[in-house]
Amino acid sequence: MKQGLIVLLNGTSSSGKTSISMELKDQKEIPFHHLSIDDFFGNYNDFIDNKYPDIEPTREVKDVGQILFDPIISVYYATIKLFSEMGLNVIVDTVIDNDKRFNDFLDLFIDHPTLFVGVLCSKEELTRREQIRGDREIGLANSQYDKIYSFNEYDLEVNTGELSPTECAEKILSFIKSDQDYSAFKKLSKREINVS
Repeated sequence: MKQGLIVLLNGTSSSGKTSISMELKDQKEIPFHHLSIDDFFGNYNDFIDNKYPDIEPTREVKDVGQILFDPIISVYYATIKLFSEMGLNVIVDTVIDNDKRFNDFLDLFIDHPTLFVGVLCSKEELTRREQIRGDREIGLANSQYDKIYSFNEYDLEVNTGELSPTECAEKILSFIKSDQDYSAFKKLSKREINVS
């Protein structure tokens, strides 16, 4: 049994990754499973809220990222790899916003069929979407923009300011069905981690 395809959608918050993911998941030609980092954090938050509704910290914690976020992200990555190993096609809806995350992705998925898709959107449109959504910090996408779009190698780019989620999904499906190589991810090399 061959490994499942990983469709790695990389874009800022509010760039349209989830909408494209839903379109890909709903089409009938190629079966996909959708894994979003938001689900992993949301489920953890629900667990804490339900299991410990009255928890009151006795002191401030400075390294929440290292204590909590990094392990949850590791479980997320491992789940993607597991699905692919099981022969399942996976849509990965994520934000690769630092070198450590990119290197972790590269380490885990370099030997898996990975279609690396840049989900592009203008800064102006991102700001408009954040204001309409109301569930994102205004400016979050702009703060991620330069780091996320620093990759010079994608198998495919889709612009959600110009194409609807359906059109983006169709473009991705056409690429998959064309039997072109998914080579961009393999061409990328590890990034030097900046410690600041």
